[in-house]
Amino acid sequence: MLVRVLKFLLKFLIGCLLCGLAIGIAGYAYYSKDLPNVATLKEVRLQTPLQVLSKDGELIAIFGERRRTPLKYDEIPPLVVNAIIATEDARFFEHYGIDPIGIVRAMYVGLKQKGFSQGGSTITQQVAKNFFLTPEKSISRKVKEMILAIRMEKELSKEEIMALYLNMINFGSRAYGVAAASYTFFGKTPEQLTVDEAALLAGLPNAPSAFNPIAHPDRALTRRNWVLSRMLDQSYITQAQYDEAVKRPLNASYHSPQIEFSAPYVAEMARQFMYDKFGENAYTDGYKVYTTISKQDQIAATDAVQKNIIEYDIRHGYRGAEKVLWKNNESPWNDEQIQKTLDKYICYSGMCPAVVTKATDKEAVVVLSDKSNVAISFQGMKWARPFISDTQQGAFPKKVTDTIKVGQLIWVKKSGDNWELTQIPAVNAALVSLDSDNGAIKAIVGGYDFNLSKFNRATQALRQLGSNIKPFIYTSTLEKGLTMATLLNDAPIVRTSGSETWSPKNSPPNYAGPLRLRIGLGMSKNVMMVRALRAVGIDWVATYLERFGFPKENISHNESLALGSASFTPLQVARAYSVIVNGGYLITPYLIERIEYNNANGVIYQHQPVIACHTCSDDINTDEAKPAVLNNVEDVANQSGNEEPEQANLKADDHLILPNINDDKATDLTPKYAPHTLNSGIAYIMKDALRTTVFGGSGWQGTAWRVKALGRKDVGGKTGTTNASKDVWFSGFGGNIVTTVWMGFDDHRRELGRTFRAEAGANTANPVWVDYMKVALKNVPEKEDPQPENVVTVTIDQRTGLLPQPGSQTMSEYFIKGTEPTQYATQEIGTKVTDSEGNTSELF
Repeated sequence: MLVRVLKFLLKFLIGCLLCGLAIGIAGYAYYSKDLPNVATLKEVRLQTPLQVLSKDGELIAIFGERRRTPLKYDEIPPLVVNAIIATEDARFFEHYGIDPIGIVRAMYVGLKQKGFSQGGSTITQQVAKNFFLTPEKSISRKVKEMILAIRMEKELSKEEIMALYLNMINFGSRAYGVAAASYTFFGKTPEQLTVDEAALLAGLPNAPSAFNPIAHPDRALTRRNWVLSRMLDQSYITQAQYDEAVKRPLNASYHSPQIEFSAPYVAEMARQFMYDKFGENAYTDGYKVYTTISKQDQIAATDAVQKNIIEYDIRHGYRGAEKVLWKNNESPWNDEQIQKTLDKYICYSGMCPAVVTKATDKEAVVVLSDKSNVAISFQGMKWARPFISDTQQGAFPKKVTDTIKVGQLIWVKKSGDNWELTQIPAVNAALVSLDSDNGAIKAIVGGYDFNLSKFNRATQALRQLGSNIKPFIYTSTLEKGLTMATLLNDAPIVRTSGSETWSPKNSPPNYAGPLRLRIGLGMSKNVMMVRALRAVGIDWVATYLERFGFPKENISHNESLALGSASFTPLQVARAYSVIVNGGYLITPYLIERIEYNNANGVIYQHQPVIACHTCSDDINTDEAKPAVLNNVEDVANQSGNEEPEQANLKADDHLILPNINDDKATDLTPKYAPHTLNSGIAYIMKDALRTTVFGGSGWQGTAWRVKALGRKDVGGKTGTTNASKDVWFSGFGGNIVTTVWMGFDDHRRELGRTFRAEAGANTANPVWVDYMKVALKNVPEKEDPQPENVVTVTIDQRTGLLPQPGSQTMSEYFIKGTEPTQYATQEIGTKVTDSEGNTSELF
């Protein structure tokens, strides 16, 4: 009887096993038919943010929701791996994707409802779920997860699976992967973690929000100590290590991404380009964009722009409180009301909002957004004479209460150990600095503060040039045979056409009669510029300007062109000056040096600039003198409260600043040469003339004399001030660096005005340039250009520009061969010059 029962049970068990096997095979076939190929995990794209870096690898900005730095398995310390295994999957290196023992143990613990449930999923299953499945809790999802886990174990090594897990898993606080988590919570790399720190991180993936050490330190401490006990049980640490680690307090705190320095306009230009090329994938696929800027130069540019904007603002007086919250005869606001108002504001470049709670003759007390109270002495606001208009200010204050009152919301900044009254500037500025030989952007600043206005004035703002255009017009006249020794009449001009009269004037309105062209440029004589334009023809000059990369559509064909009525962006202007500085080559400015994609894949784009080839043929290739086409970020509405600035026409072609990585020639490293659009001899002479604006001449001073503070001989440049001082410029060079500075109001109708002096290119824009170039030129050797073969040096008479007679005041001048004087000057008569042979010529 017993034998029959045993046979029945055996047959029953075999039948159950066969049925179970059949059901399992059928279930496997059913649930696996639409599952993805796990082999794709070998080339998986982990969501990694976009990084924008300087040319030497210093981080400027990060774009993307998830902070992640992927690591290879051998870059992850064993301590971290062991902590994760002890916590999440003790038999990871023994099972084949699913762990029956672990599942039974998890069920047992769950039934008893004691301790922390380890869950039934292995690390392999968690990877499968995170990469391929939804987080829904269902039997079908669990079956699919197991099938994928088994397949993964066949396709991938244990080390590959562990690396995927440790790079993919969410640790909380937007930190994905162990590298990002190590820095986010401890400011360390994984190999720098201590035992207790590794245990804390290992405890987070189970419930990142619940065990977050910053939000819930008590829970995190309990969880960490449990992980330490698991590590001890698994013999990953010794009893001594456990005893020491469990006593240590939590030392976790939030560490924001380690930005080395701020360059928001640069970062935005790079971000916009990457988004245009890759869409949302730009923020998740791990691209690294290396720009052409350096930390030293960019910080110097930002500091120079901000410093001089503030100084301009201080000169023009205090415009008053940002807002009046209550007046003296009203009940003061309570702390809650004040903080609620302050929370609506942010700090801009060190300027922070504050509310005045007490004011005496000698001191004011203000409360900041962090609820701290600070004092401002009269010394910190004695500059604040009332602003009346751009050309008029009131008297300097004599006590604190002359300037601020209790109940006002004002702006303050810390200077050293003291706090000062300040205000958000109304004026703005831009700076662009280029390597004139290859177009690499060394520094670029698009405004006072990116958070105030994202409009990039360096690449988007079209502003009138004023006298900054004169070197290019004079260059065109040299092409027609005029020379730096040609006499032009510095005398008033009046042109009447019907009922309209046009009378251009010098600034200041001083006139000296006949002057050599070199002096006219150095002293920025407007009427001489008009006469030079007339001498060669407007159409010739307008067309010639295209050789410098100026867009044809922005060039006017009338005499106002001589006074700088044409509008260009600072980047276009810097590019144009580079043509003069580099010997006549139209370089192409660029910002992106190279692009890397997910460290393992290396460089996917390496920029190959077009360079000024000084050893190439001197033939002028005017056919390649194309107008500048700029890649501009999308226009962002101006947030400074002014009228929206006029901007450059945005075009689809983005090759000027940023690379087209879809170009078939993107990896072609064959040298590419910039078109030679200007005769080298003429470029040499004009570059030398621009030095004259700095160093002046016998008995006269150039408008750029402040540049002499650099203590170099290879510097030069040109000031620029438009009608009514709506725009002021300074563009110049030193070594192979060309830098352009613009300053003005975004509202084209507003004038920069005057205070103790008239605001102009020489004293408003030039100081920005000097402050920046002091740093940019610090390690740049002085450059001496070889004299071109088609240039000759001739001694001339200073008064007439002709060959000197004995006793004449003489100087050396450069000429293109064939244009040098052959006659001797004997006398000067009014606006006519008579040579030694009695021939008389009329001055222009």
